[in-house]
Amino acid sequence: MTVNVRPAVAADVDAVAAIWYAGWGDGHLGHVPDELVAIRTEESFWTRAADRIADTTVAVVGDEVAGFVMVVGEEVEQVYVSRDHRGSGVAGTLLGEAERQVKANGHSEAWLAVATGNARARRFYERSGWTDTGPFDYPANVDTGTLPVPCHRYVKPV
Repeated sequence: MTVNVRPAVAADVDAVAAIWYAGWGDGHLGHVPDELVAIRTEESFWTRAADRIADTTVAVVGDEVAGFVMVVGEEVEQVYVSRDHRGSGVAGTLLGEAERQVKANGHSEAWLAVATGNARARRFYERSGWTDTGPFDYPANVDTGTLPVPCHRYVKPV
């Protein structure tokens, strides 16, 4: 299987939003404040995906968007793979691309936040050479400002 990465374009919004919505639920429900769950509606993921397309890189398998990553500065903000492509190497390809982008942005260390209860993601990052530096409250952006979300901060030299 060949995985290609490229900058996202407007035509990718539906695929990115669908992957993000499904993956966010898998990794966050039961692990984040109910207030955040209430505002992360299905519609909100389409709005957010469209707003963030410039920060997004997609992984394509065949002619299908299989996952995406969003990088801003030294932060790897989002890494999601469609359920159909989990375990296929897409996530590793995306994470490697995110690390490359962080380095290209002039940083020597990348970081990301993982919801404390998202054990599957935490194991993946640890297997990928990232170090858990401990718990912290991630300031999730919401309409009224930010909402603290219990997470673990992971770092990796790039």
